[in-house]
This record gives sequence, C-alpha cells and structure tokens, in this order.
Amino acid sequence: MEEKKLEEKKKGIFSKIKEATDDKEEQLAILSTFVRLGILIWSGGILTLAYVDLPPALQIPKQDLDPTFIASVFTGVLATFGVQTAKKGAMKDGGGGGGGITKADLQELINAAKETAPAQVIRVEQAPLVISAVEPKDAKTDKGNQST
Repeated sequence: MEEKKLEEKKKGIFSKIKEATDDKEEQLAILSTFVRLGILIWSGGILTLAYVDLPPALQIPKQDLDPTFIASVFTGVLATFGVQTAKKGAMKDGGGGGGGITKADLQELINAAKETAPAQVIRVEQAPLVISAVEPKDAKTDKGNQST
C-alpha cells in the first residue's frame, strides 16, 4: 500500500489530466485553457507593474514601457473566456456598446438624413456606359411608338 501512495504523490498534474481524459481533444482543450490562463496572469502582472510604483526596498527599478500591446493581449485573452470590456459611457442612454454613439446621437443622425435630398447610388460593373438626359415620354399616348 505504501508503494501505491508514493506513486500517486509522484504523479504530476499533466499525468493526472492524461489519465482522467482519454480523448485527445479534451486534453488539448484543458491545455489551451491553462495556456490562456498563464498569458492572462502574465499580462495582468505586467499591466500592474506598469502602473504601480514598487517600494525601494525591493530594488526593482521602474520600467518605462508602453502598456497598449500588453493591454490588447489582456483584453484579447479575456474575450476568449467570454468577458467583454466596455467603455465608461457605453451603456448610458440605451446605447449598448455601439462604439460610443448614444441613442440620442443616432436619432439625430436619422433626422438629419431625412432632411437631405434623396440620393441613389448605382454601381455599374460593365463598360462602356453612356448617360444622357432625355425628355420623358407620356406612357398613355406613346404605347405603340416606342423604339428600342
């Protein structure tokens, strides 16, 4: 019995995961979760060190670094776990995270578009094309005289 207990103590976390799941896809999913957690902890630590002044007793000099890349890695990894970050004013006025446009701003843009002259964009992918102005014909009097 003592030999079995010693063998169980010597087993690492990876060998326990391998024994618990026989499916390779499950093993890769667990491994990818651990990798993402490691990256999340690393980027969170670097971001913390970018904004926190450490006491002089630790003798670690303050590093001047641009945290934008680390912050993008941090938010990217958070997104893989389903966590969405939002701006401070994104949820005000019913604008559910629409890139900073509130519902009132959207309504103002719609009203401004209604007041402008109507326009239509036509895309033609065949050339050559000739556009000329012609007087419209009366459909009632010119039914049989239309030429193509």
